[in-house]
Amino acid sequence: MSKKAFTESSNPVLGEDKYREVLDAGMVGADYQPMTINGAINKTLVLMSVMLATGLLSYTFPNQLFMWGGIIGGAIVMFIASRNPSRSPVLAPIYAALEGLLVGTITFYYADAFFPGIIFQAVTVTFSILFTMLMLYKSGLITVTEKFRAGVTMAVGAVMLLYLVNIVLYFFGISIPFLHDGGMFSIGITLVIIGIASMNLLLDFDNFEKGEQMEAPDYMEWYSAMGLLFTLVWLYLEILRLLSYLASD
Repeated sequence: MSKKAFTESSNPVLGEDKYREVLDAGMVGADYQPMTINGAINKTLVLMSVMLATGLLSYTFPNQLFMWGGIIGGAIVMFIASRNPSRSPVLAPIYAALEGLLVGTITFYYADAFFPGIIFQAVTVTFSILFTMLMLYKSGLITVTEKFRAGVTMAVGAVMLLYLVNIVLYFFGISIPFLHDGGMFSIGITLVIIGIASMNLLLDFDNFEKGEQMEAPDYMEWYSAMGLLFTLVWLYLEILRLLSYLASD
């Protein structure tokens, strides 16, 4: 098993170079313990609990400061973690808390603008996709090959670039035509993005598995869990967007 197979990922948290650094002998301390799949799953559940707690807070007391704090703060924490993955046991819970502020605030605005049931629908669809992709991965019906990783990497990169341009234009009062108007073109774009995010889940699962196989340091459980949380939040928000378009018809 080559390092390259494990280290290539389209997930902004799970960067290729960072896994190479971690797997170097110099990155393993005297208290080294190997990463396990069960450990990464447990860390993911912890992060989801933290996100739920702060999400409930921001949903109860919605404020755009929470939303932008989640976006900007989450990006900063993610950047720091990518620079020093060994700090992930501390940074990952902070990231989860910030993502909760973002998710809770956006969820409130969608529920208030449309109907409270949209939350249950979005959560149900998100976890349905999560378990479906997990079954497809475990059954071997979809194999994470180098070409698959490369394709998802390019697709995610294009989507992230689109998000960045959209945010920059937002501050100048400009919106990208047809992107958020709820028309058929917007629905089509959102469906494509949901498909890309769903494919990215497969890479997250594969990183869990290969991390255990290659005996990466156990702090990578937190790092990998943060990557999966990123994908789930991304998927959930896009599903919320799609449901809002459909509810407007």
